[in-house]
Amino acid sequence: MNRYAIALLISVVLLFALGLTMIFNTTSAEVLDRFLDRSTHHALIKQLLYAVVGGVGAVGVWFIGYQNLIKLSGSVLIGATVLLILVFLPGIGQQINGAHRWINVFGNSFQPSEFVKFLIPLYFIHIISDRKDPLELRPFLELLAKVSVPIGLILIEPDNGTVAIIFSALIILFLLTRQKWVYWALPLCVLLACGTIVASQMHHVSDRIKVYMNPEYDLKGKGHQPYQAKIAAGSGKLFGKGLGESLQKLEYLPEARSDYIAAIFAEETGFVGMTGLILLYMGIGFCGFSIAQRARDNDGFYIATIFTFLICFQAFLNLGVVSGLLPSKGTNLPFFSQGGSSLLANMMALCVLLNIAKQSEREHVKTT
Repeated sequence: MNRYAIALLISVVLLFALGLTMIFNTTSAEVLDRFLDRSTHHALIKQLLYAVVGGVGAVGVWFIGYQNLIKLSGSVLIGATVLLILVFLPGIGQQINGAHRWINVFGNSFQPSEFVKFLIPLYFIHIISDRKDPLELRPFLELLAKVSVPIGLILIEPDNGTVAIIFSALIILFLLTRQKWVYWALPLCVLLACGTIVASQMHHVSDRIKVYMNPEYDLKGKGHQPYQAKIAAGSGKLFGKGLGESLQKLEYLPEARSDYIAAIFAEETGFVGMTGLILLYMGIGFCGFSIAQRARDNDGFYIATIFTFLICFQAFLNLGVVSGLLPSKGTNLPFFSQGGSSLLANMMALCVLLNIAKQSEREHVKTT
């Protein structure tokens, strides 16, 4: 295993260890503060169990290899689309906060869209694999028609954040594979222009913009979390209050263990801690793109690039929301915040990156 793969693995292990610390920190405080009838270690143990399951899945991905994953991507995407349909069925799907995103599996929630965000780019790579020229209009439209089914299902869950992430990944792939811009860029610009005009006429959209620009506009509603996150991050100052000393996790900041866990981390470790956290994600990005640059073939390059982008882009979105730079989208912080489906999907993506690095190393040994 080359040095970039080792550095990537070390960065992820450090992130996961810090994340476990913060999950126990926030959830144990919630149990004690609310006098809940469960162990203070409940969430920690659950996250560790997800990590074990993710490890088994990652090992499976390792032995399958990224070349075979590309070939299987179409069938797996069909299976994931079926799961996206199941989230709407009573008794199988779970509705949380008005959204149908989860499937109940033996008392645990499973979110198929976390895997689809990796599967759709993988399927696109399968379609353009071994092609020297960009897709023509008909096959390009056929591809869009196929991926529009799972994307549409995610959109009506609703999960706009995941849809935005998938579209961003596809745009990166279109650029990397030099697809004709007139097929996608021009329709995208028209769609964005029409969407902006329509959205500007909707009162709830203008209210969201007001809350984003000024959370104090709706402190008892949608502005509550961003406002409390700013308080948490700002009160950490340079070195933080110390681990376990956060006040915002005590019922002030909802979703403290998931979407806004970085705000609690900032409160307890300060600017220094957040700088270290950001550097770890920058390390993942550097190592992932370095692995992509050294991939043995174009498919390995595309997969390593887009998987690294997806992990880092999700981190950027989450930290942007916590800092108030971006509107709230409900995106997890990869390898750090609580979330079993997200952890499983990201662990498998990580193993794909490591497999690409390993295959590249073998190719290098053969040529030398």
